[in-house]
Amino acid sequence: MIVYIKPSRARGAVTAPPSKSEAHRALICAALSGGCRVDNVQQSDDIKATLGALEALGAKARIGKNSVTLGGLSAEKITDTNIFANESGSTLRFILPLCMISGKRITFTGAKRLFARDLSVYGDIAKENGIEFSLSEDSLTVKGKLSRGKYRIRGDISSQFVSGLMFALPLLEGDSEIEFTTPVFSKPYIDITVKTLSRFGVKITENENGYYIKGNQRYNALNYRVEGDYSNAAPLEAFNLLGGAVSVKGLKPDTAQGDRVYKEIFKTLSSGGSYDLSDCPDLAPLLFALAAAFSGARFTGTARLKIKESDRAQAMKEELSKLGADIRVSADEVTVRAAKLHAPDCILDSHNDHRVVMALCVLLSVYGGAVSGAEAINKSFPGFFEVLKNLGIEVEVK
Repeated sequence: MIVYIKPSRARGAVTAPPSKSEAHRALICAALSGGCRVDNVQQSDDIKATLGALEALGAKARIGKNSVTLGGLSAEKITDTNIFANESGSTLRFILPLCMISGKRITFTGAKRLFARDLSVYGDIAKENGIEFSLSEDSLTVKGKLSRGKYRIRGDISSQFVSGLMFALPLLEGDSEIEFTTPVFSKPYIDITVKTLSRFGVKITENENGYYIKGNQRYNALNYRVEGDYSNAAPLEAFNLLGGAVSVKGLKPDTAQGDRVYKEIFKTLSSGGSYDLSDCPDLAPLLFALAAAFSGARFTGTARLKIKESDRAQAMKEELSKLGADIRVSADEVTVRAAKLHAPDCILDSHNDHRVVMALCVLLSVYGGAVSGAEAINKSFPGFFEVLKNLGIEVEVK
């Protein structure tokens, strides 16, 4: 799929799409309850992957237009099965510990890029617990039982490993601990998990070095509404920095989402500066694009961009250079230098990354151009192009 964008300005009001991060968590908690309805759920590819995984493990789900009713999943009822995770790192990393408390043989399949992403934390845990952990270029099979205990984890790896353990450890017979061996990155994502678990009656206690998790807990049934997504609201509000006038509604002010910081960053980005992206890596492609359109900026905490859907720093360097941008990428820093941009003389590449698609589309609303592989947007925001059209951006999808 190729999306063509003509120079145009966005104007109007739009409701923020549902938070994909919170929806993953709420659906898992709901599945482990006696049954409840989760409202304001968007059927993106990643959410479909998580729903499919939960159903494969035994959850009963009824999918509505913007809601899902599900429940009935328990470790005791899980049987040997296969799970298609597509390209969803959240699905794989969140669900895997639940599989490892069942004792059953469970195989995950999906895109090769998914299994190339780091899974070493779970590999080490499986080895320590005597659990089979067979990883190939396009699948992962586990069989064995996770035991209660202390889990020592690096804090500078994906927070998804921590969240995955938090879903499973409360179900074990005894108490457990998660202890960080290095400073924690992306903590807001862990905060979302703790907050969501609390809503379902599962208590996680934070301490000086990590978290204490009491065993033998139960997930309560309730009705849950997913809040608006700051990650996907950011590119919509970014049009305001480029001459647009867009009002984004439906964002919760007291959210735990780390990407809420975009509102503060946008206030100073046009004049350059230095920004730490350790806790908000999903904003990186958009911020690089905006910095290129202005006077440049310096971004630190970018090392983990390599382990996303694409190597986001390199992907954005490659694509933005086609518009004349000057970007320098090092191990944990990206510098965008002031440069005069122009319309690209070729079709840009999405690198199969939904965040890259959105960032490039925002910038092309100024210069015009096209992006191939635009179907990557379905991973998190399938209605993105329709929203752009409704805001007055001249979009054509082929």
